[in-house]
Amino acid sequence: MTSDLPKRVWEHLTIRIKGFTAKYGVTRLVWHEAFKDVDEAIAREKRLKKWRRAWKIRLIEEHNRDWNDLYPSLFGLTAKEFERYEDQFPEGRPQ
Repeated sequence: MTSDLPKRVWEHLTIRIKGFTAKYGVTRLVWHEAFKDVDEAIAREKRLKKWRRAWKIRLIEEHNRDWNDLYPSLFGLTAKEFERYEDQFPEGRPQ
């Protein structure tokens, strides 16, 4: 859970977060939900953590069948448009 999704995803992309992200190379945002109430967001996260992997995959594929990286869409950009801006970041984007 985060109040700044673009920042949080960037931390994952640049492997600034140790643990699961660094260990498994998770670098794509394939699903997210927004909540106005932080308690609702925390409750949802706790429920999802108890879900089976197959249920989580189905949830993702209902909204993002091709598992596209949604990070560029946070800025109103397509993946192609976003690629033009990546050079401006000194850390670069992991492959």
